[in-house]
Amino acid sequence: MLGAIFERFVEQSPVSVMVRGLMEHVFAPDSMNALFEATAQVQYTRELLFSDVVNLMSLVVCAIHPSVHAAYRAKATDMTVSLSAFYGKLNGIEPELSRALVGQTATPMADIVRQLGAEAQAWVEGYRVKIVDGLWLAATEHRLKPLRDEAAAPLPGKSLVVLQPQLHLVTDVFPCEDGHAQERALLGKVLQSVEADDLWIGDRNLCTLGFLLGLQQRQASFVIRQHGSLPYQALAELQDVGRSESGVVLEQPITLQQEEFCMTLRRIVVQLDQPTRDGDREFAILTSLPQSAACALEVAQLYRRRWTIESFFQSVTLNFEGEIQTLAYPQAALFCFAMALATANILAVVRAALGSVHGFGKIEAGLSDFYLVDEIQHGYRGMMIAIEPQQWVLFETLSSAQLGKLLQQLASHVHLASFRKTPRGPKKKKPPRQPNSKKPHVSTAKLLKQPPASP
Repeated sequence: MLGAIFERFVEQSPVSVMVRGLMEHVFAPDSMNALFEATAQVQYTRELLFSDVVNLMSLVVCAIHPSVHAAYRAKATDMTVSLSAFYGKLNGIEPELSRALVGQTATPMADIVRQLGAEAQAWVEGYRVKIVDGLWLAATEHRLKPLRDEAAAPLPGKSLVVLQPQLHLVTDVFPCEDGHAQERALLGKVLQSVEADDLWIGDRNLCTLGFLLGLQQRQASFVIRQHGSLPYQALAELQDVGRSESGVVLEQPITLQQEEFCMTLRRIVVQLDQPTRDGDREFAILTSLPQSAACALEVAQLYRRRWTIESFFQSVTLNFEGEIQTLAYPQAALFCFAMALATANILAVVRAALGSVHGFGKIEAGLSDFYLVDEIQHGYRGMMIAIEPQQWVLFETLSSAQLGKLLQQLASHVHLASFRKTPRGPKKKKPPRQPNSKKPHVSTAKLLKQPPASP
């Protein structure tokens, strides 16, 4: 059905086929153009379709092409506008459209993860866990005229990212063009997305009276580190409740009040065995979870597990080009980051498909994102030349259940040995080298011929 050449790629590079098939499904042109028409407030479609921008930027984010300019040149015969017009469109993409792109593409991918049986066990029974954290985009080059006389690094913006760890997918993002804005400035938008039975986990930058009360009013719960400036009223003394992996855990009931609104919370203090990198010897966590849902030790572990989103950020940073220094306009930089998040979600679905075939524990413990992405980057261009575009249309029309089964078939062709992690052993501490100004260099060959020093 797919043709002999396609079948050869299925056998030789099934991961590349899986990624391209998922891109065809979630970045389907009709879906992307409809998203643009429903979301864009300022921009409009004249000659360049939003789906064309998404298609080209997906190649840049995956490092199939080294830059936007290179990707444009590679697809120049298919483009209907000049390079400057393309940049004009890219530089004007509104932040709400970047957010909508992540949210809309996450929905079908979440369905596929569930179809694959890859949804992880609930962290807390009856709650939908959402980890939220902020990320500043890396400084860009001083390309814009207002930046050329500035010595300071120009920040193109920041984003609050929402990860659902049970799906291992980013399901929402809140972009902000102001690189100096505090995360708290975005909490009003976050509250608008809150649903009943959510469990929000975050650091102390999210710990504001308004945000915590807003979560409770929307029948959501939270596990959030206490900010030192938050006023509260203790209802009892701290009680020792045991030890966690990090140290001694204590608990007390407290109240928070804002005008006529009052809420009773549990305040959990962890006295650390080892100080944090900031020098803190203890920290406090506020939670609205009842004791029946999670004891104090479990709440401390829930907060500890928020590192999951840091691991996701690390994968995005190392494996995808989500922060391009040449994209100095904030809107373009934020859109590029949103594309990187959506593409990282695609990689998460690939991992889910591999886990459903080869075993989830094996994938989680030993599969390297680096080698997966390397396979995609090296096989993608040849695959797109060899396989006719119309053969990929099949992936657009499949339901989540059908695509899940097809991904499993493709996953069965993957040889996991090619993508295993290669962890190194512990580093041995060595004494510092002593420089010698009279001996600036040595001969490696002579040193290798010397007999080894006696122990």
